[in-house]
Amino acid sequence: MPIIVVMGVSGSGKSTIATLLARELGCPFKEGDAFHPPANVEKMKSGTPLTDEDRWPWLERIAAEIAGWRITGGSGIVTCSALKRAYRQVLTGGEPDVTIVYLKGDRAVIEQRLKARRGHFMPVTLLDSQFAILQEPGEDERAIAVDVGPAPPAIVAEIVRRLNLEERP
Repeated sequence: MPIIVVMGVSGSGKSTIATLLARELGCPFKEGDAFHPPANVEKMKSGTPLTDEDRWPWLERIAAEIAGWRITGGSGIVTCSALKRAYRQVLTGGEPDVTIVYLKGDRAVIEQRLKARRGHFMPVTLLDSQFAILQEPGEDERAIAVDVGPAPPAIVAEIVRRLNLEERP
């Protein structure tokens, strides 16, 4: 079974898609936001974008979770914005058994989703900062880009199809 990082800007549907995908594949799911230290959450709540220095410890905690799955021969799905190539390199460790699923969407669509979302610490005002630093995965990265426009079950079916996992039990 796979190890998957579901990435994208805030509001792209990472948690929704990762939850459904984990259920479909029968593997554990970890919410990347849960790995943020309280200071990061407070900073984002206040409308201040995180810096690379803020993100490195968070990324390293997620990478440690992924490494644990790898060491035990397990599988799992974790969400992480993973906006820069360097962030994804930390997460994957350059290992071929980690697949990036990039939830790609139009800024206007994602902004509407953020405005409709309740109970999350990430304000709409930080969306531009996320798009500003976003480096879409390159062809040399083990990544699958999926449009966020369709309904979540259709997105999950597309991911499973592209992972070539339809025939696995």
